[in-house]
Amino acid sequence: MSSDFEGYEQDFAVLTAEITGKIARVPRLPPDEKKQMVANVEKQLEEARELLEQMDLEVREIPPQSRGMYSNRMRSYKQEMGKLETDFKRSRIAYSDEVRNELLGDDGNSSENQRAHLLDNTERLERSSRRLEAGYQIAVETGASPMPKTPNKLWHKPKESSLWKGSLKSSGPIFISYPNFLDN
Repeated sequence: MSSDFEGYEQDFAVLTAEITGKIARVPRLPPDEKKQMVANVEKQLEEARELLEQMDLEVREIPPQSRGMYSNRMRSYKQEMGKLETDFKRSRIAYSDEVRNELLGDDGNSSENQRAHLLDNTERLERSSRRLEAGYQIAVETGASPMPKTPNKLWHKPKESSLWKGSLKSSGPIFISYPNFLDN
């Protein structure tokens, strides 16, 4: 049984080496060759996934006392597969960015990192908006008063200083709220 696993391991190693080489060439190919290479790499990635499934099935059939070593190797192969897929996506994006920059005369400031950063910020903004809406809905449903009644609220009356004299006119305390629903 372990000989089948070792055979799959060898096939996986050869296949991942081929995929890695092709991924490195994708950004530098002309468009027609690039399409063929991308299709070829996608096919090989699917083969690699199938090999991983076969290896996983083999590991499940191994007696429990020997399974630990093979499970660790499988984890490593799955991580390698994830890295290959990420590298493949990046190489395709790099190529499309190069073409875009060439066509638009862009200096290349828009990179994958900027896109990822923008997506992260958008997701964070959406989560915060949902939390604010949920908090507002709770306040409306409970008929909460605008005056704080919980310990997480803070009352502050600004002090007049020579720096702020005349520019800060306050008719009362300033209410600063630190809602619990934003702490998540």
